[in-house]
Amino acid sequence: MSLISDLRILYHMAASSNRGRTHAERIEGFYQGQASAYDDFRRRLLQGREELFAAVDPPADGVWIDMGGGTGVSLEFMGDRLSRLRKAYVVDISPSLLGQARERIAARGWTNVEAVEADVTTFTPPEGQVDLITFSYSLTMIPDWFAAIDQAFTLLRPGGRIGVVDFYVARKHADGDRAKHGWSTRAFWPLWFSCDNVFLSPDHLPYLERRFDRAQREERRARLPYLPLIRAPYYIYVGAKRAD
Repeated sequence: MSLISDLRILYHMAASSNRGRTHAERIEGFYQGQASAYDDFRRRLLQGREELFAAVDPPADGVWIDMGGGTGVSLEFMGDRLSRLRKAYVVDISPSLLGQARERIAARGWTNVEAVEADVTTFTPPEGQVDLITFSYSLTMIPDWFAAIDQAFTLLRPGGRIGVVDFYVARKHADGDRAKHGWSTRAFWPLWFSCDNVFLSPDHLPYLERRFDRAQREERRARLPYLPLIRAPYYIYVGAKRAD
């Protein structure tokens, strides 16, 4: 990855329009100029993805939905397990990012994978209930994130798994063994990320743990490109839908 390419991405992140009448228009306006170089830059920006996909293991002949899957890079993290699935869906509302996903799918010859332009809060696959749903740095970009989690709960079969990795901040008075963030962390990172319509929430983890049985939770800090002295908080969460 060259410095010039990095600067081009940073320019688009700073200058791309976040305006639009709908969430879909705002997302597409932001990503359409950087879609082709999206993955290279985000590989260093978005940490914990490989660990998340190593922790989720969908059953053979299962169905997986990657919500807000963008360019389909999560398919790569699934590795050889992808070929065992009956179906995998990459769902996003950005045509530009999905264009990259479709190129990836065609290049790899994945006949069991489909890229779908849809709202993740309402998307329902033909199969009905599914075995695995993931959100890889997408939940913070979904305005109705609670509706997205509720839809995931509805779509998962009993015992099915949800996996999430994303930036966040802790609640001021975090319960139990959850990470505690000071005032500066809780104030700075939501403001910094909101410039790109990425909205960090102290309520993601508590809501996930209210709806699902936790299998894994890790709260970490990540270095960001060109910001060596500060680290952004992020989490990895894997849960299961309770059996009826």
